[in-house]
Amino acid sequence: MSVQETKRKLAAILAADVVGYSRLMGLDDEGTLRDLTECRDLFSSQAGQYRGRIVNTHGDAVLAEFAAVVDAVNCAVAVQKALAERGAKQPEDRRMRFRIGVNLGDVLEEGGDIFGDGVNIAARLESLAKPGGICISGSVYEQVATRLPFSFEDLGAQTVKNIARPVRVYRVLLEGADEPGERDKSQGGSESPPLVEKPSIAVLAFDNMSGDPEQDYFSDGISEDIITDLSKLSGLLVIARTSSFSYKGQKVDLRQMGEDLGVRFILEGSVRKAGNRVRITAQLIEAETGQHLWADRFDRGIEDIFAVQDEITEEIVTALNVTLVSGEQARIWRKSLRNPKARELFYQGRDVLNKMTREAVSQAIGRFEQVIALAPDSPFGHAWLGLAHWVLVFRNWSENPGETLQTVIAHTKTALELDAENAEAHAIMGCALLLLRNFDEALQHAEHAVRLAPNSADVLQNSALICMMYGNFDQSIDLCRRALRLSPTTQSLLLNILGVSYREAGRFEDGIAILRRALALEPEYTPARFALLTVYCAAGRVEEARNTAREIAEIDPAFSLAEYTKRLPFRDAAVNERLMEQLKAAGVV
Repeated sequence: MSVQETKRKLAAILAADVVGYSRLMGLDDEGTLRDLTECRDLFSSQAGQYRGRIVNTHGDAVLAEFAAVVDAVNCAVAVQKALAERGAKQPEDRRMRFRIGVNLGDVLEEGGDIFGDGVNIAARLESLAKPGGICISGSVYEQVATRLPFSFEDLGAQTVKNIARPVRVYRVLLEGADEPGERDKSQGGSESPPLVEKPSIAVLAFDNMSGDPEQDYFSDGISEDIITDLSKLSGLLVIARTSSFSYKGQKVDLRQMGEDLGVRFILEGSVRKAGNRVRITAQLIEAETGQHLWADRFDRGIEDIFAVQDEITEEIVTALNVTLVSGEQARIWRKSLRNPKARELFYQGRDVLNKMTREAVSQAIGRFEQVIALAPDSPFGHAWLGLAHWVLVFRNWSENPGETLQTVIAHTKTALELDAENAEAHAIMGCALLLLRNFDEALQHAEHAVRLAPNSADVLQNSALICMMYGNFDQSIDLCRRALRLSPTTQSLLLNILGVSYREAGRFEDGIAILRRALALEPEYTPARFALLTVYCAAGRVEEARNTAREIAEIDPAFSLAEYTKRLPFRDAAVNERLMEQLKAAGVV
């Protein structure tokens, strides 16, 4: 028996699959198979012309490899143009369209087939492309940007399933199909813009130098506090914790990180805690050049942590020449959690709450209750205890949602009495009032929260949710796009809000692409799959709606489409009624 040789090599990978294949098969299975064969022949012909080869054609997919990345992109463009010409001669509902992803990376070859992250990333890029479109990785873009006569749109860094690091993604703008600058009309990928004129910064998780991994919460807490302070500055773009902390524990080139996150500056540092003493180092670095703009070391008592954070923030503001508008300085340099034990419990509570499991939320509630007992005059314990209880309601983990909501209201109200300019408390109060159907007051809190923390992805996300339910869909889309810029490696909830807002704005293809992206991040996130179902229904894509309904039943058998639809807190009850009618028309309820 011969053993097939396995070898590793660098290759340009093209991955493609058919859009709505199940729907096409349902309309005409024999005709669809004939179309698929013709399209595969077209792929094979173009791959041969550009010195590539078809590796396999499993199902409705096509996988090809090329020695030169320029050839791979040229082939992808040629295929899409040929498919568009072919489709123009067919009825709209019968056109076979493909999404294509192109990546440059290491692959393993065995018996003519190829495997590995290089292939997996190409497949994930394909899922982010719009129908008839092409997405390429940052490694491909670097090779072809100045060598091919195409325009590209920067979609930012994307977190993709089963890939540890975020992937920089670009969309190829095809002549006659896409125009540069038409970001609002993009149907897939991130809504994140490229570098902006005002200073932009990512604060990395500070290294824990204490020798005890259990102390990570403390160094993380200091970094997160700095992010929170900086996010209150309108003159600075600050990347959210969820994205900047994704690099924690990794050896990453700062220039590449700056490109991935779309920032010009990076703050990194370390924390060494010993007894009641703490040593903090911090360095502000220009990502492109690696130049240190500022660096310092602070040896202080643990009771002086806030003072150190204030000094670091002031140094960043000075180094980047950020102009503070009226009121911003007072909002930043105001602290009210002086008790060292309370602060440590607060950091612990925030750390476990970020895990977003039912058990973690319960643990966080216990920590925040202890914070309040030790520091009742601080808004932090009350605000975050309110947030933890809100998560219980939002994730449907509360046995008595009405009572839990009243707990949210009580603690956020106390937080705002202690600090009327606590943006997080305003945002959570708005979310609680939303579920209580107090829409006008909820919107007021949302708008005030955004004014106080214009660079907080969490605040923007919660405010977008409120605006969406209120009926301000364009405003919700704008807030989501801003939050995506701050959190390129975002969570599914934000994409879910954006997808539903697109649906209500009548932008069905945009909604489908964004919700597919949400499910690529979290395949079992039922609300996003439900939202995708409703967009399919609104767009009249009945077969895809029915397939999605079956997927929901398999993933979450207890989920009720009808009950969930009725509970959605839209101010305009006609939205819920329309959704129910569309679900019935599709035959899924």
